[in-house]
Amino acid sequence: MKKLYRWFIRIAVILTGIYLIVCACLYFSQEKLIFYPLKLDNNYVFNFEGKWEEVAINSFDGNKLHGLLFKADSSQGLIFYLHGNAGNLATWGEVAKTYQKIGYDVFILDYRSYGKSEGVIKSQDQLFKDNQLVYDFIKTRYKESDIIVLGYSIGTGFASSLAANNSPKLLILQAPFYSMTDMMVKQFSFIPILLLRYKFPNNEFLKKCNIPIVIFHGSDDETIPFESSKRLIKETQMIDTLISLPLQGHNGMTENPNYLIGIGEILKKYERKSGQ
Repeated sequence: MKKLYRWFIRIAVILTGIYLIVCACLYFSQEKLIFYPLKLDNNYVFNFEGKWEEVAINSFDGNKLHGLLFKADSSQGLIFYLHGNAGNLATWGEVAKTYQKIGYDVFILDYRSYGKSEGVIKSQDQLFKDNQLVYDFIKTRYKESDIIVLGYSIGTGFASSLAANNSPKLLILQAPFYSMTDMMVKQFSFIPILLLRYKFPNNEFLKKCNIPIVIFHGSDDETIPFESSKRLIKETQMIDTLISLPLQGHNGMTENPNYLIGIGEILKKYERKSGQ
């Protein structure tokens, strides 16, 4: 009996050790699980139609952040677009034409370590500071009342943080999560929440917003379920509209015909309100 007890103790110690090692690996390597940046050579030449320019902004720690400013022929204002967790501006820049066609300039930022942006991602506060510096730069070119903040997927965490701490005209979220903590609980329930260093609490940020909020979410989103947007709208009185896109998954929302109709109507609605 004693031998069997000792055997169980040894197994328990081994399993506990493995569990602790897994937790440690997740804690120190979570950037690699959350962010999937693709670097671009500084000499890379973008190939987009219409009017656009490259913009470099110095961050708080001396690293340069790189973005693209797309210009509409007759601008109604600017959309600050915060993209998803993979790729870089070589592909994300394609979304700008959707908004240029309906009269909006678009600024798209590559987060640090993405594309031509310098630096390494080490914390969520670091990313929030980067985004605020870029927002402050945008305000030197546009009135804040003419700025719309739009975030997609992980970019909704950055967008909602900016909207909570500034006063843009409108916040638009594409496929937002309730919080990164909520996603972790659902996907990695065996990992202690305290280990997560990137919490991106959309639910808390949106409660602090004093501007209209519009959400677009695909009904068939397999990455961030539509339920997350339904939870957000139940808790946040400032959410003006939740638009469900039937049969839409997580990717490709900007090309969805229903999204194109919906975003056009939303932007016209707030153009009328700002003009009154």
